[in-house]
Amino acid sequence: IRATRIIMSNTNEKQLKCTIEAAEYQKAWFTQLRKDVFEENKPYAITQADMPLELFSLMGLPVVSNQWWAAIISAKKLSGYYLDRRKEMGFSENLCSYCSLGLVGTLDDKPEIAPWGGLPKPAIMSARLTCDCIQRIFEIWAEKFGTTFYPLDSTANTALPPKWWQMSRNNWEQLFQPHRLDFMTKQLYGLIGELEKITGKKFNINELKTLMDGVNLQEEIFEEVCEMIATAPKSPVRMAEQISNVMTCQWHRGSEWAINHAKKFRDEVRYRVENNVAACENEQIRLMWVGAGLWHDTGFYTAFEEEFGAVFVWSMYLAFGPDGYIRYGLEDPMRTLASRIVSMNEQLHNPPWANEWMAHQAQKNRIDAAIVLIPKGTRPSVTGSYFITHALEKVGVPTIEIWADMVDGRNWNQQEMRDLIEDFIRNKVKK
Repeated sequence: IRATRIIMSNTNEKQLKCTIEAAEYQKAWFTQLRKDVFEENKPYAITQADMPLELFSLMGLPVVSNQWWAAIISAKKLSGYYLDRRKEMGFSENLCSYCSLGLVGTLDDKPEIAPWGGLPKPAIMSARLTCDCIQRIFEIWAEKFGTTFYPLDSTANTALPPKWWQMSRNNWEQLFQPHRLDFMTKQLYGLIGELEKITGKKFNINELKTLMDGVNLQEEIFEEVCEMIATAPKSPVRMAEQISNVMTCQWHRGSEWAINHAKKFRDEVRYRVENNVAACENEQIRLMWVGAGLWHDTGFYTAFEEEFGAVFVWSMYLAFGPDGYIRYGLEDPMRTLASRIVSMNEQLHNPPWANEWMAHQAQKNRIDAAIVLIPKGTRPSVTGSYFITHALEKVGVPTIEIWADMVDGRNWNQQEMRDLIEDFIRNKVKK
């Protein structure tokens, strides 16, 4: 009890040792990456988050995710500076901030301002063309760096069977459709050709299978954590700490470090469950966060614990790992990898898949209320927002939509937003 009271004394305090280790690892990793690029001319890549990072890892190319970098910029309170600079450069104010912050940082070219000195020149940039802005952002960015841009097309399913998460592990060929997998597999081999030119390394399909097995193991470990959070009387770990541990592993997924860290995370959560240690001892209301992280104000996620016992226990980051990544039947590892990336947008954002999955997750995790983030400039992320809200309310989960950006805090009024959610809890949620 005394330990829990100490934990509650500071709602922004990291409760898990592995959370601190994850942050330290990622910062050290990036520091080493910059050193390797500048001092030894080693190659690395910049990609979108929904890319097949496994291929880059296998070919010895470290990857900086565009979205991870944007989150770092926002967390360090630099997004306002860069977005003002974006306007001065003549870009549209409606341009997706999540995808364009890194570009503006490179165009601004001030290492003394950029986080950790900024991004060095990559050997290749690559992205799936999931919305209209991506191609131009990466083309301009690659031109500034003087490097190669390799795009992958984004296709869509012609049929959307219900309860996709029940098919994605074993029946993924049927779920994601052979013609899509044929096309994406061919594109992935084209990407491998580019990576072989850069690294001088020959691609080995057996090494990919081993790495894919490692990814499966990592996501199975995360599934154990999901089950503990869903079934424990009170959540043993805050949502923000879930995200920190999960996403650091996902950027390095399938590696020995990622698997070992996932185990550390699971073991710490299990210890807390077995010893009745709650993230918030006063938990009364279980909240669901729908959307990308609110990187410029992560304190938002603990702001309602003390007065209301309202705890954010769910986000897509942990839950999507097991349902979205696990694939069994690896006879053709490249085709299996293609199945992992072709439908991320449909699964996370597009109706009917996104709303059906969110409603399922809300019921599984005993969610009392949901907050849906609607970022104005990020069209793929808002495609299914109305349908998600409707689906959650249909299963009895009161839902509120907030119009704000995940990285742009310029128009974010912290007090107004907290007042809005407090009013929602008092009038629509509190029992």
